[in-house]
Amino acid sequence: MLMYKIFRDDEWRAFEAAGETDGAPVDLADGYIHFSTAQQAAETAAKHFAGAEGLWLLAFDAEAMGEALKWEPSRGGALFPHLYRRLQLTEVLWVKPLPLVDGQHQFPAEMV
Repeated sequence: MLMYKIFRDDEWRAFEAAGETDGAPVDLADGYIHFSTAQQAAETAAKHFAGAEGLWLLAFDAEAMGEALKWEPSRGGALFPHLYRRLQLTEVLWVKPLPLVDGQHQFPAEMV
């Protein structure tokens, strides 16, 4: 199963340069790296990245994350994937820009 992480441009560039990351500021504050499923990603973008440009969408294999990945309740009791360790660049399956068009982030066709 694929899961997704949205990064701002500077966060993605830092991850790419370092080869690993503890996540974005919200991840550091919460103590784990937030991910979304394909069904959750648009709501995540609208809630946490409304109007933001220069975003990147990264895809990961949930099963490859091992025991450090926990599925925990969040919005309305829905289970969200949370990673309790550093994220490695080698774990990224693909990276795509997440353009903002008429106020809505446009997700790639692979997610549908």
